[in-house]
Amino acid sequence: MIQHFIFEQAAAAIRAADTLLITAGAGLGVDSGLPDFRGPHGFWKIHPQYAAAGLSFADLANPIWFFNHPEKAWGFYGYRYHLYQRTMPHMGFAILKRWQDNARESGFVVTSNVDGQFQKAGFSEQRMEECHGAIHYLQCTARCTDAIWAAPRLHVDIDLERMLAQGPLPTCPHCGELARPNILMFGDRDWLSSRSDEQRQRFYAWKSAMADKKRVTIELGAGTTIGGIRSRGHSMPGTLIRINPRESNGPPGTISIALGALEALQAIDGILQQQGV
Repeated sequence: MIQHFIFEQAAAAIRAADTLLITAGAGLGVDSGLPDFRGPHGFWKIHPQYAAAGLSFADLANPIWFFNHPEKAWGFYGYRYHLYQRTMPHMGFAILKRWQDNARESGFVVTSNVDGQFQKAGFSEQRMEECHGAIHYLQCTARCTDAIWAAPRLHVDIDLERMLAQGPLPTCPHCGELARPNILMFGDRDWLSSRSDEQRQRFYAWKSAMADKKRVTIELGAGTTIGGIRSRGHSMPGTLIRINPRESNGPPGTISIALGALEALQAIDGILQQQGV
């Protein structure tokens, strides 16, 4: 059982902070009903069709399918696109946004998630880095251009029994060739990173501007398998609050909370609300 004083520690750090950096992995979306695909068996439980073929998440999140079997590629990514489109962010997003808005200085968000949930919850695009790209943006598989374009109302018809896309697939508006999500995939040499690069430059500018401020990093649902998000918290001066039900330990001084994101955020927020923050 999580001791109450841990929540009080976290609340005190947030209350004293000048600015908040929020870093997030796939575990943040679990309370919204999104899968975190932890390990192949978790993924196969959600998609038994892929289990029968022995295909893991890493196998499918590979750009080679857009060339060898585009219907399978868009079956996988089209399903995720529509899942993220119809999913609403849980209340923890609103809590995080309120904390950032109430801080003395503007904060920032860094996420490996490609689902667009932070934007849907009202966070500013100008203070966000999506380090693996975003499913609501597309690029050309033929690389006819380095353009990246928004696709806010994409429709892909999917045969859910076979997880194959049917009918017209998304195409490049410049040359008519097949389009793909602007997401960094496994073994991906063709990902166009310019959008994420611009976001990263804004993060560095924010980090520099906050150099003399009291900073707190709130990390949520970021595992050790892909460590980029966790390394951000380790490299940031100030207090790290790590919220993770399985892997909450961190460097000395870390406030470790072994809970899901929503439960932990509500517990901390309850203390802040009592204190009028």
